[in-house]
Amino acid sequence: MFIPNNMHMQDGEDIAQFINEHSFGILVSDPLEATHIPFIFAPDEGEKGVLYGHLAKANPQCKQLAQEKALVIFSGPHAYISPTWYEKGPGVPTWNYSAVHCTGRASLLNEDDTVQIMDRLVAKYEPELLSNEVLMPQAYQDKLRQAVVGFKIAISHIDAKDKLGQQRNVADQRGVFDALQKSTALSDNQLANYMQRKQLGTGRDR
Repeated sequence: MFIPNNMHMQDGEDIAQFINEHSFGILVSDPLEATHIPFIFAPDEGEKGVLYGHLAKANPQCKQLAQEKALVIFSGPHAYISPTWYEKGPGVPTWNYSAVHCTGRASLLNEDDTVQIMDRLVAKYEPELLSNEVLMPQAYQDKLRQAVVGFKIAISHIDAKDKLGQQRNVADQRGVFDALQKSTALSDNQLANYMQRKQLGTGRDR
C-alpha cells in the first residue's frame, strides 16, 4: 500500500486498536483468492502479532493456507471529500480513509485450536452465547465445526495508513471536518468521529 510519509499510522497500540475495532477483514492469498471474514488479533504473539480466523472447508482458499504467504486487509471509516468544502480552489474530489494491511505466513490449526479460536470470536461479540445450551447445544456446535478449518497468520509486515486530509491547510481541514460532522450520511459521521479521536485532519490538532 502506498503511504506518503505524513500519512503513516505508526503507533503499535493505534494499529492494534484499529484491527480490533475493524476486525472484519479480507483474506487474500495466491493464486488470487479473497474471503471476507472476522479475525482475532493477538498483538503480543510472534514478531508483529498473529491473526486467527477460520474458513469453511468447502472454501477452496483453505488449500492455499498451508505455510503460504497471505495478506489481510482491514478497512476503517471512509468517505467522499468534496472540493467545495475547502476554503478556496483549486481542488478536486478525493476519498479519505484509514486502512491496515497485514502480511505474513499462514498455517492451519488443529481441531482443538480451531475450537478455541471460534470460542474467542464468540466471546468478543456475544459472550453469553457460550453458555447458552438451548440456542447453541454442544452437539450442534460439534457438528458445525466439522465443516470448518482454523488458521493463523504470523505477521511479518504491517502497512497502516490514515489518509484524513492532514496534509491540507488548517482552513481546508476545518471545512472538511465540519462538513463531515453536519452530514446526514452515517459514513461521513463515522469518519469525522475517527478524525476527532485521532486528532488528525480536523484543523484543530495543530
